[in-house]
Amino acid sequence: SSGINAEWPLRPGLYKNTWDCTVKTVKNEGFFALYKGMAAPIVGVVPIFAINFLGYSHGKSLQMKYSKNKDQPLTPLQHGLAGSLGGLYMTFLIAPGERIKCLLQIQTTGKAKYSGPMDVIKQSYREGGMRNIMRGTMITAVRDMPASGCYFAMYEFSKQSFKKMSGSEDLVFWQILCAGGFAGWANWAWGIAPDVVKTRYQTAPEGKYKNTRSVIPELYRTEGFRGFFKGLAPIALRAWPANACCMMGYELALKAMNYVSPLEEY
Repeated sequence: SSGINAEWPLRPGLYKNTWDCTVKTVKNEGFFALYKGMAAPIVGVVPIFAINFLGYSHGKSLQMKYSKNKDQPLTPLQHGLAGSLGGLYMTFLIAPGERIKCLLQIQTTGKAKYSGPMDVIKQSYREGGMRNIMRGTMITAVRDMPASGCYFAMYEFSKQSFKKMSGSEDLVFWQILCAGGFAGWANWAWGIAPDVVKTRYQTAPEGKYKNTRSVIPELYRTEGFRGFFKGLAPIALRAWPANACCMMGYELALKAMNYVSPLEEY
């Protein structure tokens, strides 16, 4: 779905919908074209998520440190604020990775400009230095800080709701999965529009846009309000299972670490 999400918003009129984009991509470029540009995010996904959760943990610790009532658990809103800090932390890793991914994904059949992730880095640096590689960092922060906040706020809200419904402090397997799935949807409810703008800006020829703000009026003029939400369907289909598994892994990791070395916070 990553390849679909990059190609469809960037090629207005070429694809009717998500399914049409999938069929044409596989027909013209083969099944593995759906995974173009995935090397960079796969390499970066572990440190990116580690830094995101590190920022989330720092955000929680800061709020608990300066809280008047230290015995009172954090609210979902406070978890959201902590998550926003995690979103800021990971921006500086995720922005160049997504720039590389998007430039590879928009290459179709024929002679490709880039042979792989390292070639993207070399050519981008040669054309515009480090600033060119980091292009889109600001709009990535606009996407990821609030989106990460929505993510952790929804996750905590869902967990608290399940606990009230069951009358137990311990969540079962399916409740954690559902809470993670809802969190993924909350993340992209905010993140989809900035993501479309970011992708357009990061893949545009040098000089087409003065900055990310100049993408917005052109996108609205050519595709209307709906243009900001292109690719929402494949993202929603991916977000639920991916984030359900992510938060299950997070909870299991916490339990394992707490068993080996008890954590005061948990």
